[in-house]
Amino acid sequence: MQTLIPAFVTLFVVIDPIAMGPMFLGVTKGLTQKSRRIVGLEACVIAFLVLAGAALFADRLLAALGISLSAFRIAGGLLLFAIAFEMVFERRTPRKLHDATPEGLSKIAAFPLAVPLMAGPGAITACVLLAGRADGNWLTLGVLIGLIAFMFVLCYLVFLSASTIEKIIGQRGLNIFGRLLGVLLAALAVQYVADGVLALKG
Repeated sequence: MQTLIPAFVTLFVVIDPIAMGPMFLGVTKGLTQKSRRIVGLEACVIAFLVLAGAALFADRLLAALGISLSAFRIAGGLLLFAIAFEMVFERRTPRKLHDATPEGLSKIAAFPLAVPLMAGPGAITACVLLAGRADGNWLTLGVLIGLIAFMFVLCYLVFLSASTIEKIIGQRGLNIFGRLLGVLLAALAVQYVADGVLALKG
């Protein structure tokens, strides 16, 4: 539970399934409902593969580059804190919507929906950090991969009901919820930095 709860909260915040709803509507504007379902499903699969690959293999890449996990925790924590800052001060959504200009309908699922909107630098960093906490325990890694898959199931469900969610919550509700998640992410980011500093000292 000490691993499951922080992992769930971190992934929920950095992937932000609820906020994906309005972004999904913006990216897929003009498409039919059937096309939206296809694009949403493909985007979730691509983003899952990216984050699962980061969780499973990024530590080997760090070792090959001579970067310690402690140093990566500190850098990742700072990056997550930057994302939290954007969320609290409402600077994250405009930037993501600016990035979400598709070059063609055939590329929407891979870019910009899957990367960088769903599996962006913050989410990749979070997966690497969470996998590092597993210390090679395959059961813990399996739970992490399962949580990643669950997040994208949530994303797909949000995609299917994005219009309804937007009407129920409203723009004000989305803004408030995003700020609360940002504060929570900032606290988790500080914890990552503290863990990295303590590990370097040890």
